[in-house]
Amino acid sequence: MASVDILLGLQWGDEGKGKVVDYLAPKYDVVARFQGGPNAGHTLEFDGHKHVLHQIPSGIFHEGILNVIGNGVVLDPITFKREIEELAPFNLDLKRHLVISNKTQMIIPTHRMLDKAYEIAKGDKKIGSTLRGIGPTYQDKAARKGLRIGDINEPDFDERYKQLRDFHLEILERYNFEALLEEEEKQFFEAVELVREFDILSTEYLINQALVDGQSVLAEGAQGSLLDIDFGSYPFVTSSNTIAAGACTGLGVAPGRIGEVYGIFKAYCTRVGSGPFPTELHGDAGEALRKLGNEFGATTGRPRRCGWLDLPALKYTCMLNGVTQLFMMKADVLSDMDEIKVCHSYKLGDQITEELPLYLDSQNEGLLYESFKGWKDNNISAFENLPQSLEKYVKYIENQTKTPISLISLGPDRTQTLLKEKIS
Repeated sequence: MASVDILLGLQWGDEGKGKVVDYLAPKYDVVARFQGGPNAGHTLEFDGHKHVLHQIPSGIFHEGILNVIGNGVVLDPITFKREIEELAPFNLDLKRHLVISNKTQMIIPTHRMLDKAYEIAKGDKKIGSTLRGIGPTYQDKAARKGLRIGDINEPDFDERYKQLRDFHLEILERYNFEALLEEEEKQFFEAVELVREFDILSTEYLINQALVDGQSVLAEGAQGSLLDIDFGSYPFVTSSNTIAAGACTGLGVAPGRIGEVYGIFKAYCTRVGSGPFPTELHGDAGEALRKLGNEFGATTGRPRRCGWLDLPALKYTCMLNGVTQLFMMKADVLSDMDEIKVCHSYKLGDQITEELPLYLDSQNEGLLYESFKGWKDNNISAFENLPQSLEKYVKYIENQTKTPISLISLGPDRTQTLLKEKIS
């Protein structure tokens, strides 16, 4: 029987998962998203085009691959319709190569309004939500009030929708939030009609049968492990399990079916929104790294906070996910720097530790660093020809994490990728 390989981010998201899924996709028969929603933006660049996918799996550009939106995802029909329309010029057979779990939770217009109302109410303690309605949708899922994509084909769907909408409106009234719904609902029901044109299935059967038939499956995560609802920098986290265990519950596969776990990380760190970021660079240094890396959110366009690589955090997420291979992204961004730093330990009072505390500290006075030189070269043709400084940087991370780095990205395009033969 075949196995499910997992590809996920090891930091605070935006690690470059879209490019890697697109790069690896030809090796797989099925690519499946297992959690998250339209707060995720997976960017792919090839043939002179830049694509940003928010809900559709990143294998969609490859002929012959089945793409699955799993039960652990929250789907916004309006965003889904927009994505389908943006893909129209590329003549993809979407209805043949894309299926949706009937158990996928659905974002309705009032979910986005609740998201905004909750964020406003937090004042200066706001989470930094993308305001896409993801949190309130997962909240309804846990409260057993949510609508699932399979419900759109039920005869009483309109009534179910109205009940949930009216429940939300009562909450919004308490927050003194003005809900202007007419145009939003019009767009929503138009989008629902489009969703009905796709195959809506019990995809857990489909995926498990694919494994029985010897087909290879790649599970695609969204956001990053440090945003996991249980193990991330709580409360500044997303609303789903972003770690490898989430692939089992988000697709309906048993833990014993998991094969490789590919962990993606940037050669440095970024974060969007609020929350602790120990190695963050402020002022000119942070701005310089942001410009070099073009660090602006694919979904929101917000500038990302930038800082040095945090090894205690990386080692933590490698442990949680059981990472078997590391993929290092954006190594090209650090190339021209005279000095590159890596945080290897935290100093908490009189104690030096490599463990993450319950609450990360945004202050960086107590961090211990190792320094490296930039490699001054991005025209590298093969993994075996790494410049000495880059090779030293790679080996240091491998030794610290006890995990091999099998892929290095030196730019956004498919072709700007160095690969070790180790990848199965």
